[in-house]
Amino acid sequence: MKAEAIKEIKLKLATLTDAHDPYLTILAEDERSGVQKLLQQFYRRLEKEQALKNQYFEMTRFERELYQKGHRFVAGIDEVGRGPLAGPVVAAAVVLPPNIEILGLNDSKQLSAKKRAELYAEIQAQAVSVGIGVVDHEEIDRINILQASKKAMLLALEDLTIKPTHLLVDAVKLDCDLPQDNLIKGDARSVSIAAASIIAKEMRDNLMKEYHQIFPFYAFDKNAGYGTKDHLNGLAQHGISPIHRKSFAPVKKYL
Repeated sequence: MKAEAIKEIKLKLATLTDAHDPYLTILAEDERSGVQKLLQQFYRRLEKEQALKNQYFEMTRFERELYQKGHRFVAGIDEVGRGPLAGPVVAAAVVLPPNIEILGLNDSKQLSAKKRAELYAEIQAQAVSVGIGVVDHEEIDRINILQASKKAMLLALEDLTIKPTHLLVDAVKLDCDLPQDNLIKGDARSVSIAAASIIAKEMRDNLMKEYHQIFPFYAFDKNAGYGTKDHLNGLAQHGISPIHRKSFAPVKKYL
């Protein structure tokens, strides 16, 4: 009997998810090095997927506890943009369905741009509701960045199409009438907060890319307003733009 082509084996393994499938036993007896390499790659893929499943399950702990207590809509809330020298602070509130599984959810800062964009699309497609809150540079200068971050979070909460019964908030305590848990490094501990972190970062990064088209001297498309070398060189050569935060050093010295 003619041996199965390696190309065909590769296609079959790409769709296989069961580590105990009898087909794998047949491949294990195939002495061709190309087949054995494909088998190794297959098992590594399963290990990686299982690790992601384990991580996801661990990151649903807070949500599962709340569902068991009768909460139906749990919103994760996070913000992005406290540190930049320019642009707004952006927050997101995300309510995920109880039985959803979006593998790879994590603190947005830990993800590649490509993976973050993929997860952003998946969250938008599967979330019960997504809310966005934006507070601009002028308001940041007026009330300070911490208060602006809290305001953006509350705006994101108000932007949801349903009212949550409980909040999971990254680090800060919000002044609202809903029960909440305030989790330090919550974007790495809760899938709902991680989802909010991803939504907020994608929204803000894309907004800063749009600002780059208007104010091209500061490399906003690459640094999202953070104080990189290119950004600081732009400040030194061209002064501040209309979206710079005037209360932030080193922007102050260019006023």
